[in-house]
Amino acid sequence: MMPNDPVMLLSYINLKLRDYYPSLAAFCGDTGEDMQKIVDKLDQIDYHYDEAENQFR
Repeated sequence: MMPNDPVMLLSYINLKLRDYYPSLAAFCGDTGEDMQKIVDKLDQIDYHYDEAENQFR
C-alpha cells in the first residue's frame, strides 16, 4: 500500500522509480496505481514528475 502523506509518498515513489522502474507509467502499469492521483498528490507539495530524470522534483 502506498503512503497517503505526500512527503512519504514522494520518498516512496522516487525510490521505486530509481531502483525498479524506468518510468512513472511503468510503475503504475505494474502496480495498478492511478498515475493522475500520484501526480495530483505530489503537486500539493510542489513536486512534479521529470521524465528525463525519472523522478519527482
